[in-house]
Parts: sequence; structure tokens; C-alpha cells
Amino acid sequence: MVDTGKALRSLWEDRCTLIAREAVTDPDTHLTGYCEAVRFKNEPCRLSFGTLPTAAGEPLAAVGQTVKVFLDPALEIPPGSKLTITHKGRTEEYTQSGKAAVYSAHQEIPVELFGGWA
Repeated sequence: MVDTGKALRSLWEDRCTLIAREAVTDPDTHLTGYCEAVRFKNEPCRLSFGTLPTAAGEPLAAVGQTVKVFLDPALEIPPGSKLTITHKGRTEEYTQSGKAAVYSAHQEIPVELFGGWA
């Protein structure tokens, strides 16, 4: 019997690091601030690019790009996290742009370029 999860992960040549913002309370002032915390580092993944035609109301149809990252389903990706992904030697920062589709062998997460913390 073929292990589809193992076969799928053999295609994952990219690497992903997840950085989340965590609340930190100063013990002296009792003010809460936020700091970046690495949740996982250098996990295998696969970045996938697609095109999506969009109707912009102009005579010519525009084409948008969709980006998904494929990861191990056991990894939890909090909403709003920053994903630093190295794909074919280039490193870019992304953020989750939709709900993850979780399957038995992987999860698919729609992402977009990271524009800063909200």
C-alpha cells in the first residue's frame, strides 16, 4: 500500500518558519505589549502559485494570483501569523489569508504577502 502522505511530502522542497505575535505583560508597569515568537522553524512545505481571472469591470479581464502553502496537518497556524517561506532560494514573508483546509496527509493554507502586523 502506498503512503500518500509520505509521497506528497517528498515534493515539499521549500522551508517555512512561523512567527506569531504574543502578548507580554510588563511586571512593573502591568502594561501589555506584543513580541514576535517563533512557533516552528525550517519545516518542510510546498508553495503553490495559481492564477485566477477577475472581473474588474474594465474591457480587459485582469488576472490575479493565488498562493497556497502546503504543510504538515499537525502544525497549528494561528490567524494573522507571519510565515517566512524560502522557495527556490528566495525568501518571502506571507500571512494567512483564509481558513486552512486540513486533510489527513496535509493542510492547504491560502496566503498573501505580509504587509505588516495588524
